[in-house]
Amino acid sequence: MSQRDVLTELRTARVEAPAPLRARVRLIAAQAPAPKRSRRRFALVLVPVVAAAVAAGVFFSTRTSSPQPIVLHGYAANSGSVRTLAPAPSAKRAQRYGASLQLQVRNVQKVVSEALRITASLSGFAASVHIDTSTQHGSATLTLRIPRTHVQTAVARLSRLGTVTGEQVDIQDAQAGLNTTDRLIARLERELKTAPKDQAALLTARIKALQRQRAATVRAVHFATVHLSVATPPHAVKKHHHYLRDALPWVGGAGAVLILLLALRGLAALREARLLSRF
Repeated sequence: MSQRDVLTELRTARVEAPAPLRARVRLIAAQAPAPKRSRRRFALVLVPVVAAAVAAGVFFSTRTSSPQPIVLHGYAANSGSVRTLAPAPSAKRAQRYGASLQLQVRNVQKVVSEALRITASLSGFAASVHIDTSTQHGSATLTLRIPRTHVQTAVARLSRLGTVTGEQVDIQDAQAGLNTTDRLIARLERELKTAPKDQAALLTARIKALQRQRAATVRAVHFATVHLSVATPPHAVKKHHHYLRDALPWVGGAGAVLILLLALRGLAALREARLLSRF
């Protein structure tokens, strides 16, 4: 007889237990507490384990999703203070000075009012102001004209109104152009002294145009242009987590082994209950 035939005979055979053994098993079953339904017992054992696994997954997920620190471009932070890297303008040469500053703030309108107050205190003015609070994230953009000698102070004071997220400074030398214009005006004035009347009018008109051009350049470089952008920080989007699905990867090998052992234990309890039901 082959091994397969032996297994078939064992599966189909119904072996009757001796009468003393059946009586002993019934006595033990009568003295033991009534067993609960095997499936319910298995569920009651498995649910706390799964709940613990879910809690572990949520814990680790919360720790790993903490926001990363923001690196400020153009600024050095030290103990909550912000030090601007905006260079000082030249005291001897005419310069076109421009600066851009981005801030994250809690109250846009309050910061805009304070920025205008700082600008006025430094003898400056606002060339344009745009405030948008129609959306969930308020924002504002300001173009400020501040005397070039006060621009470094202005940028430092404005940076304290919120969390600095960016800065840009552009400086262009205008002194060379002014020197060229001065030399040209001086040469035309010398020619005007000996020029005939028909050319004198043309030379005079050109000299006046150059003088107006020079005056406009001097006025332009007297003020620095500061572009200020403020906005509220973006609100965190609430994610609907599938806790069991998200937590299982965090359970790891030990948790998987534990759940497998509990499942085997539940299956063994179920087989025990079926065996006792035969007597």
